[in-house]
Amino acid sequence: MLLRCMTVVFLFLVLPCTALAATEIEISSPGEQSIPLGLTKFLPDEGTRSTRIAAEFDEVLGADLDLSGLFRFVDPQSFLDDAGHIGLFSTQVNFPQWRLLGAETLIKGTYHLDGDKLVVEGRLFDVVNRRLLTGRRYVGQAKDVRRMAHAFADLVLKALTGEEGPFSSRIAYISNQTGDKELWLMDVDGKRPLRLTNHRSIVLNPDFSPRGKEILFTSYRANNPDLYRKEIYTGKEARLSYKPGLNIAGRMSPNGNEVALTLSKDGNPEIYLLSTSGRIRKRITNNWGIDSDPAWSPDGGSITFVSNRQGNPHIFITDVFTGKTVRLTTRGKYNATPAWSPKADRIAFSRQEKGRFDIYTIKTDGTDERRLTFGPGNSEHPRWSPDGRFIVYSWDKDGNRAIYVMRADGTGSRRLTSLQSDCRHPAWSPRW
Repeated sequence: MLLRCMTVVFLFLVLPCTALAATEIEISSPGEQSIPLGLTKFLPDEGTRSTRIAAEFDEVLGADLDLSGLFRFVDPQSFLDDAGHIGLFSTQVNFPQWRLLGAETLIKGTYHLDGDKLVVEGRLFDVVNRRLLTGRRYVGQAKDVRRMAHAFADLVLKALTGEEGPFSSRIAYISNQTGDKELWLMDVDGKRPLRLTNHRSIVLNPDFSPRGKEILFTSYRANNPDLYRKEIYTGKEARLSYKPGLNIAGRMSPNGNEVALTLSKDGNPEIYLLSTSGRIRKRITNNWGIDSDPAWSPDGGSITFVSNRQGNPHIFITDVFTGKTVRLTTRGKYNATPAWSPKADRIAFSRQEKGRFDIYTIKTDGTDERRLTFGPGNSEHPRWSPDGRFIVYSWDKDGNRAIYVMRADGTGSRRLTSLQSDCRHPAWSPRW
């Protein structure tokens, strides 16, 4: 039977089993502080014969931890006999053996499958100090194995950095795989894609509500680019803004009380604020140029946007209360789609130079500009993970545009969607 030292955790309701005293590690430069990790296979208990669960769990967990850039994996071919024993207590782990292999951290786990009921237990050990760092027990159905693995990966990152990982969140995006450009939802590793709309038209610019239960998007369903609001779990959908002309790039404020978007009801595209019922509360910009792509600061006090008011399209920041506006970027033929880091320190955006777009980040005072993508094709539509460690974006290097994810420093790029369809406009949900 599975060991009972852990508090039972139903999926998405995760409670700690042990106090944590780990050194926090900043993952801003992956590889420089990589931690040697012994990642063992999760083993079935005596009453479980299925190996499929372990294979899927191990695959998801390993991919998440690899993407983090935090670890250097000890070669599984060098594992000794302790890797073949469950041993979820510190007293049951052969720490000298793992230290001999160069491991500083160790993950071990087990699972029990009874019909469709699945119980998974995972542990993270500090090999150097010979102690348990953290662990969880998850209870759900067999189909929940991927979600359990993502949740445990989040827990591992929290134990070592002080901040939970983003792997249990979701990514919305636009895909034409059914013929029309519709709104889709997938796990952060690109698995379990789910179509959310059936507008049989053009859908654009998704964005999540602060709690992640709703999505804003623009659709041409009614023969005009109108702003819609959709409840993910109920499927309930309504038009939020349908003024004549553009109703695009809707972004909900961090407190969930307002929506920033671009309207062209008076002829010129400007940034406005709407109530959650669709009533105009405030006009943010009033300029001859085209103002678009608003994005909120994490504290809700500022909005960054794109404008050609001073020539080529550039990124600007405006104070929501005072209206004071400053220009952020100075270079590039075309700067677009800004997105504010959850830590409020940087803004990601795309820039066109020499005929193609690449992803950049810049500090909010206009300094320390960094280019993150290189090579062929266009890299566009950057959005941050809820912890600020990663950026999701679209890239058409292989002909068709697909969704990719990379670390915030530009390393570790990984394709999430198929090349058989055109996928773009990703948005990363808050933690669920």
